[in-house]
Amino acid sequence: MTLPVGPEIDSTPRPLPPRTTLRGQYAVLEPLHNRHVDELWRAAQGADESWTYLPSGPFATRDAMLRQINDVAADPQRVTWAIRPIATGVASGWLSLMDIQPKNAAIELGGIWFAPVMQRTRAATEAMFLPLKLAADDLGYRRLVWKCNALNAPSKRAAERLGFTFEGTHRMHMVVKGRRRDSDWYSIIEDEWPSRRDALLAWLAPENFSPDGTARRGLAEIRGY
Repeated sequence: MTLPVGPEIDSTPRPLPPRTTLRGQYAVLEPLHNRHVDELWRAAQGADESWTYLPSGPFATRDAMLRQINDVAADPQRVTWAIRPIATGVASGWLSLMDIQPKNAAIELGGIWFAPVMQRTRAATEAMFLPLKLAADDLGYRRLVWKCNALNAPSKRAAERLGFTFEGTHRMHMVVKGRRRDSDWYSIIEDEWPSRRDALLAWLAPENFSPDGTARRGLAEIRGY
């Protein structure tokens, strides 16, 4: 009897993501650096709730944020970008490609923090799209991962909006800020990525927006589900 095995694939290890600037129509992603601290510190004022489900923050002082920025920017296991919306020209968030597994061609988009001024904007959506496109199209990663605190409803909605598929919950997965965290896992795999990419590009197209900035069609409508 022959036991079932998975399909053969290209097992060549994928390249590590470069620490380079990513430019879009609505946002520029710059490799995170301590020069971003003043803009990010100002953007974080009055936004303590935005750090609720993240392992760091809110920060009591500028120097505390600076230490975190330096630690994250120097982490060899991830690539982190500061996000500069073109509309404002001011760095207002950050995100990372992390848990990078070149041999498995798997990579996670995570560590996402958006200041309130950037939330629910075209720049925010494009900021998440650009690293995914880099990983899947330019570097050949087959599995794109999103994971979040199972209590983080906005993050779960964001994953679903981008076209990630829910895979399940890792119970008692982590301890974050002294509290137990269950983590919900999502993924986009290589066969799914082209349709997600094309839907995101169609949503981001300038002609999809009315003069007041409202999207004419949502991502779910564009994808057809």
